[in-house]
Amino acid sequence: MRSALDVVNTFRDRPAGRLRLNVPIAAARLILPRIVQPFLAKYPDISMEVTAEERLIDVVAEGYDAGIRYEERLEQDMVAVPIGPRTQRYAAAASPAYLERRGRPKHPRELLEHDCLRGRLLSGPVYAWEFERRGETIHVEPKGPLLFSLNTSTDLAVESAVAGGGIVYLLEDWLRPYMDRGELEPVLERWWPSFSGPFLYYSGRKHLPVPLRTFVDFIKSTPWS
Repeated sequence: MRSALDVVNTFRDRPAGRLRLNVPIAAARLILPRIVQPFLAKYPDISMEVTAEERLIDVVAEGYDAGIRYEERLEQDMVAVPIGPRTQRYAAAASPAYLERRGRPKHPRELLEHDCLRGRLLSGPVYAWEFERRGETIHVEPKGPLLFSLNTSTDLAVESAVAGGGIVYLLEDWLRPYMDRGELEPVLERWWPSFSGPFLYYSGRKHLPVPLRTFVDFIKSTPWS
């Protein structure tokens, strides 16, 4: 029925309809804000529904038009379109007060001597911190006073780091505003690992609704710097 109704949209003067997206919380926080409002302003007859969560779902089975995931989590038989910066990094940071009090680590293994604010994945494990430099990769599992649910309570970890509670390790874009304001300082910056940015993905086996096709064209034309 949705596909039949969408055929009518092809005869409209401008695109119309509803677009449903399922995205990670980090994407809702870091990627979509610079896209959603310009898109809706350009296409006022399109409405958007965004669900941000950490579950890995079947977007087609649950009635979504598309989702956002990182490359290693893409499902088979899906069309993937780059969205957001194509290269991202994980970053470590701490407040100036903490670094003055405890010193600045010069190597990732020195984090074992520091208070670290660690995140737990939705699937349960506490993820290791990964660092890379000149072909060398190091995984560290530091200890610390705070364990938080990754993405769902990330703001708590950042505010704890700003207050001097320890070193935090997150997506650089999540920490960048605090570093730009001087509330946090980079730690082990030359060791920060990079990875490819996220993708908008949708089924390649079904009719592409007009709102989704319009959104795909929009993000393809959006410059990322």
